[in-house]
Amino acid sequence: MAPRNLANRKNEHIMMCCGTPVRICNGEVNVLGVPKVRYCPLLDKLYGIKRVTRDVVKQIVEMKIRKFGLFTPHRIFEKKLWVPYGASEMIKIGLEKKLFDCAVIVSEGAGTVITTNGDLVQSIGARLNGIIKTSPIPGIIEYIEENSGVILDKNTAKIDQVEGVLEALKRGYRRIAVTIAGFRAWEISKIREIEENYKAEITVFSICNTVVSEEMIKHVAKADLIWSSASKIIRERIGKKALIQLGVGIPVFALTPRSKRIILQYLEDFKNQLIVFRTRLPYTVKEREPKTTI
Repeated sequence: MAPRNLANRKNEHIMMCCGTPVRICNGEVNVLGVPKVRYCPLLDKLYGIKRVTRDVVKQIVEMKIRKFGLFTPHRIFEKKLWVPYGASEMIKIGLEKKLFDCAVIVSEGAGTVITTNGDLVQSIGARLNGIIKTSPIPGIIEYIEENSGVILDKNTAKIDQVEGVLEALKRGYRRIAVTIAGFRAWEISKIREIEENYKAEITVFSICNTVVSEEMIKHVAKADLIWSSASKIIRERIGKKALIQLGVGIPVFALTPRSKRIILQYLEDFKNQLIVFRTRLPYTVKEREPKTTI
């Protein structure tokens, strides 16, 4: 059970959406900046949104709170696969196929989470954007703990993927999947040092990269799988190094032989039709790319 004092803590969270931070405090949504994304093919496909504005970002977050209970004790945890080539979907399949011993992920209301349960990974990540900061939510903490999740610090809901990986290693896991948001990309380099020191196999999923900076690219380039989000710099600088590219509008780049194996295992049970051909990467179609102000 979650500590009783959690209910009295301020319910404040900050997440990234369309390239701008959004603050959620006691159910009130406040968009803190101007969206860097003007058009997103995924938002178009899922919600029919053609033009992203501050009001649209607020509506998206409010809809997720209203419909799915994000950032509330009444959070709905969906186990079904939702987004083609999504990170949580890929980790779920990897856990089920025994490619990973555990995953280190982030949940709103709980912070860094360690789990062996693929359904938990998917149900947390299905509709969640990159979380910058969060605070404890007892209902979410209880669900995670009841479904084979270990929370790094349930008193503070701290987000620290480096500490999460170290905790997983202490628990005896050696093949670890970990998600790292672009705004915390420096953690990737630290995790690579840990991987070498512990002789472990850590697969880094680099996600939420829309506003990744030139300074962070050196860290992002050390990941196994990289979601380009709406980042031009990822497509231009990282895409050409990829072994495999998944998708065109918002491509996912596999940079290592390990990530190539993971993708092939993921695609084994993929239900949609696919086309495979050789080409120089990145493979882009301008009219299908996100449109940004950066």
